[in-house]
Amino acid sequence: MTFDLVSLGRANLDLYSQDIGADFEDATGFDAMVGGSPTNIAIGVARLGLRPSLLTAVGDDRTGGFVLRSLRNEGVDTSHVHRIPGKLTSLALLGVKPPSDFPLSFYRDDPADIYLDPSVVEAFPFGEVRSAQVSGNALSRGPCAQAAVEALRRAQAAAVPTYMDLDLRPTEWRTPEAYGEAIRGAMPWVDVVLGTEEEFFAALMQPNEPLSHGKVPVDLRPALVAEIQSLLIGDGPAVAILKQGPVGAALVTADTHTSIPGFPVDVVNTVGAGDSFAAGIIRSRIVGLSWTESVRFANACGAIVVTRHGCSSAMPSVAEVEAFIAASPG
Repeated sequence: MTFDLVSLGRANLDLYSQDIGADFEDATGFDAMVGGSPTNIAIGVARLGLRPSLLTAVGDDRTGGFVLRSLRNEGVDTSHVHRIPGKLTSLALLGVKPPSDFPLSFYRDDPADIYLDPSVVEAFPFGEVRSAQVSGNALSRGPCAQAAVEALRRAQAAAVPTYMDLDLRPTEWRTPEAYGEAIRGAMPWVDVVLGTEEEFFAALMQPNEPLSHGKVPVDLRPALVAEIQSLLIGDGPAVAILKQGPVGAALVTADTHTSIPGFPVDVVNTVGAGDSFAAGIIRSRIVGLSWTESVRFANACGAIVVTRHGCSSAMPSVAEVEAFIAASPG
């Protein structure tokens, strides 16, 4: 196989405040790194010793050049990353106030990555990859939305396991209903779906407004699990993984719901933990671990990232994850 993973979706430049604990307005400097959930997942997989490729687009600007060079330095194949004339590579700025305040501002008014053309997907050798991952956010607008669905179709036709990280970014969608419609419409070509409780709620329970404080009410959680299990009956995903932060994660099939505990750590920055988790799942399944083993490994990947400053730059190696698990109580 040429690649272990192809990941599709946005790519951007991340600027992280260097002043940990300070208000964003008081930041005196920023650390630059590559970002965007599918891009982070590709870097995470590369850090874990595998060979990823990225399907995305960047602008013909200097920021696009920075992203491409950074990806190559990380071992991510960029031969299918296209540059869009006249468009800018998107930008994200983050403040860092642990343990729970991480204000994030996106600059994505008309970003290059939404112009990823389906013809790029049609030219990709899906028969030469071990897995494919698509960001839910890629379905939000532009030619990229069609390209994302086409990638899932072609991967599944080539018997390649397909993953979708729900990756909800509310500002990218016209309405909350549009997000759910797009996600549910793509599910027939997804084998494994990953997301937080809030993302699954938005995708499956069709709210007409965002959740208050972004949290699923306790009394609605049993109904949410039932909705997820309904999704897993028949065509479409066979497995759903609920990312639950410090609690760990839940592995859901059509008839089971298994909680796998996380690892207690001191939080520096939670942004990027979910992407590291997804990379850990994909890597673990490729090397033949069971689902339970895969989720435990992924929990460790996410836990390591929250103890570090940064996102893609914080992704761990296999040796670091194995040492972390070995040193953890229980």
